[in-house]
Amino acid sequence: MLVTHEHSDHVAGLARFVRWRAKRSKPVAVFVSKHTAPVVDWEEDGPPERLERFQAGSGWFVGNIAVHSFTIPHDAVDPVGFAFHAEGVKIGIATDLGYVPDSIKVHLRRVQILLLESNHDLDMLKVGPYPWSVKQRVMGRNGHLSNAVVCDYVENDLDRGVQTLILGHISEHNNHPELVRIGAEQSLERGGISPRLVIAEQKKATEVFTY
Repeated sequence: MLVTHEHSDHVAGLARFVRWRAKRSKPVAVFVSKHTAPVVDWEEDGPPERLERFQAGSGWFVGNIAVHSFTIPHDAVDPVGFAFHAEGVKIGIATDLGYVPDSIKVHLRRVQILLLESNHDLDMLKVGPYPWSVKQRVMGRNGHLSNAVVCDYVENDLDRGVQTLILGHISEHNNHPELVRIGAEQSLERGGISPRLVIAEQKKATEVFTY
């Protein structure tokens, strides 16, 4: 298992799942950055036995899969995204980031599959139920990507070879899947590329993607 950062929506249930596997003699390795590991809530048992700490920006192999981590701008201790390479296929994952710096654009080049967050619609966020301090956090450069920022990236920077674009981490209160879909479809058309577009919704499992 790979951990991007310590926020509860990303690690809730992690400690219990690790304990459950260990009790069944099927321990699972947990990969987490060396600065994030100490601030994850491991509950009463502490960190798992198979805890693999890595330096953000480093890479390693899991079987025949090459894993590379990269730093993302988010209000966590040491947040990361991941790129995976195996058998000529590259998968990129980038969620929980306030903007898309050039460094991340480089890491997301030559992907066949990309999972990118499209967290909020700015107008919905502004009139939504969150306290103003939280709205400022979400909108900030260490917050989350808006639909508008994602559409700009899709139109101007998305790799032309991408085959599947998955947009997720959609806010339940400050966004709607159809807004994400419509904006992305328009941006893909303007950008002149036509990957398969998948909108990953909350509380609904996506399909299994195979290549």
